[in-house]
Amino acid sequence: MPEIVKSSAAPRPVIVCADDFGIAGGVSEAIAELIARGRLSATSCMTPLPDWRRHAPQLRTVLRQTPADVGLHLTFTDHKPLTVARGLAHDGRLPALGQLLPRALARALPADAIRDEIRAQLDAFEDVWGAPPDYVDGHQHAHVFPVIREALVDEMLRRYPARRIWVRDCVEAPVRSLRRGIALPKALLISTLGLGLRRLLRRHALPANDGFAGLHDFSGRIPFRTLMRAFLANAGPHPLVHVHPGRVDAELRACDPLTTPRETELAYLASADYAEDLAAAGLRPARFTDFAAIAP
Repeated sequence: MPEIVKSSAAPRPVIVCADDFGIAGGVSEAIAELIARGRLSATSCMTPLPDWRRHAPQLRTVLRQTPADVGLHLTFTDHKPLTVARGLAHDGRLPALGQLLPRALARALPADAIRDEIRAQLDAFEDVWGAPPDYVDGHQHAHVFPVIREALVDEMLRRYPARRIWVRDCVEAPVRSLRRGIALPKALLISTLGLGLRRLLRRHALPANDGFAGLHDFSGRIPFRTLMRAFLANAGPHPLVHVHPGRVDAELRACDPLTTPRETELAYLASADYAEDLAAAGLRPARFTDFAAIAP
């Protein structure tokens, strides 16, 4: 994995985004604490889950003192939808990733159900937050999948004609993925799928990051600090690193298999090591507005 060479230049902006706000109280509270300490610059919210409504007020209070971007984490796997999701959900539950992806690749997802669920999740965000999201991305990166990505871009243009909402671009230059050598098949697959979304974003002048990192297998084989140093190295021109900090509680155990690795990420992001690694990489946590819009 690449070593970080300490930079003497002024720090460049990087979006450090915690996914899954709203999935469970232990996760939401940990993310809010990290934002308050200036360790994160964005968080992506899962509006179909009940904890979104419970902890959004805490997040709003934190942002009064420490501004950060708050986005919608579009959810199309594993959890209860906000709509009937006819032809998509089964017994009131969205499909597992292994079921959703093949259908998406075959363009066999029900477009109307996808559109309605995107609208409902945006409605749920705006109802609680009182404003549109600063950006949109996807739980398990489902927003880059065929059918979903087209519906998302259509809804962005229809719903927000007077403004351009940022969208997470999951494309990463293959040379950067190869240099990292982390979860390489996963990184290359998501990046390849992301090319379709990138084309749509550029066609319609929707702004996005340029540089994406944070993918790993959550196995714990490699210390998270080592992983993060690799994610921060060779960052793109407008980079985004996504992370998954949190505390494990009964609510999380009941709804998601990703548990203990969240506490490992939380410990690192709260540590002096993280601040040292950011400085060594010549980066600072920043908001999307710190980036110039990418030309279409």
